[in-house]
Amino acid sequence: MNTIYASLLGLAGSFILGTIIAVFRITGSKPLNWFGTAYVEFFRNIPLLLVVFLFYLGLPSLGVTLNGFVSGTMGLAVYTSSFIAEAIRAGIMAVPPGQTEAARSSGLSYVQTMIHVILPQAIKLVIPPLSNQFINLVKNSSILSIVAGFDLMYYGDVIATDTFDTINTYLFVAMFYLILTLPLSYGSRVLERKLARHD
Repeated sequence: MNTIYASLLGLAGSFILGTIIAVFRITGSKPLNWFGTAYVEFFRNIPLLLVVFLFYLGLPSLGVTLNGFVSGTMGLAVYTSSFIAEAIRAGIMAVPPGQTEAARSSGLSYVQTMIHVILPQAIKLVIPPLSNQFINLVKNSSILSIVAGFDLMYYGDVIATDTFDTINTYLFVAMFYLILTLPLSYGSRVLERKLARHD
């Protein structure tokens, strides 16, 4: 259940954060553009384990202590959001510029244009890469086992250590990850087909 909770929270957090960072990257404001670019380049080019350790071991030095589950989930969300931001940015760039111009000339603000006109089209265009990132996030949730996040992989390690039956234990763990990821993969393909028919 902790694996499911971490995955769901990570999915929601990374999608919201990634969307915000993607908008920062294409905005006309130089400070926001710089921040978005620095965010993506930093988190996309360091290991996930290091991001989790920044939350789990780094924040206590600043007086903020988080348990393994929270640290792991936050690390997952922040790390994955950098990849999602790039995917959504590509989708935004693929939307014809005339859409923005038409929305702004209709009296919508920049934020309203993004929320009601551009982002719905952009996200629809990048469903395949977003789905891949969501599947990767579920698999990457196994990182919680390193920081005592009490997830599926953590208990797999405990059982394998106690019973010395490593092959069967890890095959069983792999089966559970498949149970979690295959519906996501199937659902994304169904959604793609529905959107293609709608278009």
